[in-house]
Amino acid sequence: MNAVAFFFYFFSAVMIAAAFMVITARNPVHSVLFLILAFVNAAGLFLLLGAEFLAMILVVVYVGAVAVLFLFVVMMLDVDFAELKEGFQRNLPVGATLGGIVLIELALCVGAWSVGGRALTQVTTPAPPGLSNTAALGRVLYTQYMYLFEIAGLVLLVAMIGAIVLTLHHKRGVRRQRIELQNERTAKSAVELKKQPSRAGV
Repeated sequence: MNAVAFFFYFFSAVMIAAAFMVITARNPVHSVLFLILAFVNAAGLFLLLGAEFLAMILVVVYVGAVAVLFLFVVMMLDVDFAELKEGFQRNLPVGATLGGIVLIELALCVGAWSVGGRALTQVTTPAPPGLSNTAALGRVLYTQYMYLFEIAGLVLLVAMIGAIVLTLHHKRGVRRQRIELQNERTAKSAVELKKQPSRAGV
């Protein structure tokens, strides 16, 4: 067994074990930590396949942002675990039925799957020699698919603005900062001098 095969089986075994622990761990914080471990091992598998860009995205985006954010949310929320366990036990028959159906469908797909004669010839062209996978992907993304990439970014920007607008509620009776009024203030309008008679009090 060479080094590539050893690391492949090692990353695969650890990732499958971590994925199993994600759904079986009783503590949600432990589930998130096992999820991060599964992501890291999946990134290792992508590195073995020569897809370093996907490995970097998996670590930076999912581990660095999504999983860590989910971890902080779980730690800050006051979750009633007893109520969650009651809901899990109540919905267990339905979940087990759906899970069995999905397993049967996967077994049928794997059993009927076969590699066609033309499947190997339809594999996309690999990266040019002397050019990394990330550089080749960037060259294609920002040349051939540049307009589609910009449209996707615009759609995400509109979705982000829409989410902010929908969740931003102005409550009545709350004093808010108005920059234009603050910039218009002068010393005469901000300070009022009054002469108080002696021994009259304030």
